[in-house]
Amino acid sequence: MTVHRTTVVCKTIVCKTIAEAANLLKSGRLVAFPTETVYGLGADARNSRSVAGIFESKQRPTFDPLIVHVVDVASARELVTEFSPIAERLAAAFWPGPLTLVLPKIAEISDLVTAGLPGVGVRVPNHPAALELLRLAECPVAAPSANLFGRISPTTAQHVLDGLNGRIDAVLDGGPCGVGVESTVLSLMTEEPMILRPGGLSIEDIEAVIGPVQLATTDPNKDAAAQMAPGMLSRHYSPTTPLSIIEATSKAIPVAGQKCGLMTYGPVGVTIGFQKIEQLAEFSDLKTCAANFFAALRSLDSADLDVIIARKFPPIGLGIALNDRLKRAACR
Repeated sequence: MTVHRTTVVCKTIVCKTIAEAANLLKSGRLVAFPTETVYGLGADARNSRSVAGIFESKQRPTFDPLIVHVVDVASARELVTEFSPIAERLAAAFWPGPLTLVLPKIAEISDLVTAGLPGVGVRVPNHPAALELLRLAECPVAAPSANLFGRISPTTAQHVLDGLNGRIDAVLDGGPCGVGVESTVLSLMTEEPMILRPGGLSIEDIEAVIGPVQLATTDPNKDAAAQMAPGMLSRHYSPTTPLSIIEATSKAIPVAGQKCGLMTYGPVGVTIGFQKIEQLAEFSDLKTCAANFFAALRSLDSADLDVIIARKFPPIGLGIALNDRLKRAACR
C-alpha cells in the first residue's frame, strides 16, 4: 500500500543549526539530514505518527522498511533483543560507518518501521552533523533516503529540496555526502549472514572480519511483498529518462536519432554524438565514482535527453553496489 501525505508544509526550511533540527525531530517533525552515504529523511522512530509522515511525504509503500539511525553501539543494543557476537565484531570494525545490521527488534519498535517483519535495520552513521543531531535529539531516528520514492537518491541538500520542498518540514545542510551510495545492509537473522543490499561498505571488507556471506537476489514477483531491506525492489533509484547499460569494456555509441547522454569513468575516449557526458572519475577510482554517481545521474536526467547510456563498473568493491544501482535504475 502507498500512503499519500494529506497535508503539505508551506515551505521546507533550511535549519540554521543542528540544535534547531534536533528540536524539530523531538517535536515530531520530518527533517532531512546528511550522512556519509546519502541524505536521510528523519523522524523519531518511537513516534508512529511521525514515521507515517515519512511514507506519506516520500509516497513510499509501507511494505518497504526503514533503517533506524543511532548515535552509538549502546543505543543500537537498546533497540534489539539480541546483539550477537558477530554483530559486536562488525560494530567494532565498521561503526560509525556505512553498514546497516538487521537484528531482532524489541516490541517497542513500530511495525511500520520494519514493514511488519521481526528484524530492524540499525546503523551508526559516520558524519559529524548526523551524530550531533542524534545526540541532541536523544532518540533513534528512522530515515530512508530523502527523495520521492524510487527516484534518484540525494547527496546534497539541494537535491532534497528539488524533490521534497514543501513536503517535509526542514533540511539540515551538511554539504555533499562523501560515500555517495546507501549503506550496505547485512542481515544477521538468516541462517548465514546475508547481504540484502550492497552499498558503501564492500563485501570484501565484511568477509575479512566475519568470513563468507551470502548475497540476496531480487525477485520481481515479490515486489509487492514486505521487503527484507530497503533498496531491494527490482526498480529503484530511477531517473525519468530511460537508462541503458553497456559493459565496462564496450565502446559507448549513441543511439541514432536520439539525444543521448553518457555516464562513464576513466579515459572518456571518442564521444561524438553525445549531448551531455558525465565523467565520474578520471581513473577507475570506485570511491570517486560512488561519491559522484547520484549527482551525475541527476544532472543527466535534467538535460532533456531521450536516453542515458551508463557504463558498468568492475564487479569488485564498491563496483558491486554501483552495478546494483544501475540495474535497478534501468528497470522499466
